[in-house]
Amino acid sequence: MSVSQFLHRIETFIADNRLLDKSAPVIVGVSGGADSVALLHVLTRLGYSCVACHCNFNLRGEESLRDRNFTCDTVREWGVAFDEVSFDTLSYARENSLSIEMACRRLRYDWFEEKRRQYGAQAIAVAHHRDDSVETLLLNLVRGTGIAGLTSMRPRNGFVVRPFLPVSRREIEGYLSEQHLSHVVDHTNLENLYVRNKIRLDVLPLLRTINPSVDRSIYTTMQNLREVERVYRDAIERQQREVLARRGSEVRIPIDRLRALPSPRAFLFELFSPCGFVPDQIDEIEAACDGESGRVFLAPGHRVVKDREDLILISQEAETTTDTDIVATIAEPGDKDMLLNGHLSYRCIDVEGYELPHGRNYACFDLDKLTFPLIIRHWRQGDRFRPFGMKGSRKVSDYFSDCKYSLIDKSQALLLCSGDTILWILGERTADGYRITPETKRIIEFNYKK
Repeated sequence: MSVSQFLHRIETFIADNRLLDKSAPVIVGVSGGADSVALLHVLTRLGYSCVACHCNFNLRGEESLRDRNFTCDTVREWGVAFDEVSFDTLSYARENSLSIEMACRRLRYDWFEEKRRQYGAQAIAVAHHRDDSVETLLLNLVRGTGIAGLTSMRPRNGFVVRPFLPVSRREIEGYLSEQHLSHVVDHTNLENLYVRNKIRLDVLPLLRTINPSVDRSIYTTMQNLREVERVYRDAIERQQREVLARRGSEVRIPIDRLRALPSPRAFLFELFSPCGFVPDQIDEIEAACDGESGRVFLAPGHRVVKDREDLILISQEAETTTDTDIVATIAEPGDKDMLLNGHLSYRCIDVEGYELPHGRNYACFDLDKLTFPLIIRHWRQGDRFRPFGMKGSRKVSDYFSDCKYSLIDKSQALLLCSGDTILWILGERTADGYRITPETKRIIEFNYKK
């Protein structure tokens, strides 16, 4: 594949999946290895404003320092913004009872998200490619997985995007060679100490002796399964709308409606697993539908109770809250203030010289159009709002469904309201009608940090 073909494939993949635009910076995770060096080079060449972010996990002694120095020198030579962090990974893993792999993952993505907010970046780009996706599928199969695990890595997961998914490791290395770009090698990737490395070094080479194109075949299968999953998700969401009954903080599942579904087990799995219930518990819950009332199943933050005619999902957090769903009030605008234990802040400023911030964690309104007090509350059934840029209103619950909110996400969602009008789903869409216009004189700017 020529360089121009390689760049065209990436550019087309980004556009088709709406991963990035030119409106805001992109955080790019750069380790110094072949994949991340190529990703940063490609994105800058395609015209994206990038911030290269490097994590030093301090796991490989001098080699870790070598990677850091190489990345820093390369990035600055290219004129790209550079940021870095150093972790005591071993201590973090020990204190949180995590494997080294999981500790690195959590530390990395938590820090990337911190940097995304700091720089007002639109996304976090990582260099996972087709081979990584194939390895992940095989890894999920070894561990046991549902349909989501069979679709492996997605082009987008929240703010994390993967522009390199359509290309292979060999094609990336070919691009580096054509562009005369150097990179470092993590020698632990050549050792089969971890399960993923064993799949890469032992399992896939064996499968290639059976089918030399096995990587492409598996990737094509994943794409097909992704389409199947869309049908599956649509069916599950439709069933949830038809079956679930909400009473305050409780979610009730009528057992007779549950039994009438094509797969009660799949329905319960999709409902309960985001709440922390493991597959064995879900099997027991399904079996309990034919048993006596009163059985209780516990997960962190939730419990399921077998009632006479219903299964009842209860949030433990909801049980400890007061009857009101209002969590904060802004009686009148001050210059600035902090709310929600510091998670939400606002400031009132004159429009002159003001630049609108980027990112869904910000919301800006014409201060003089608002009616005080403003309230921050949980959503209620029947809530409607008019999303920015749309004609007409829509149900907040429909917005949650479109964004694939879990029950936990819905229970934690907060709304900023002026009177009976919803201004903003915190961290998500703002409402139309209070936007900044050429006539605006004063602005109130909110910043929400989950």
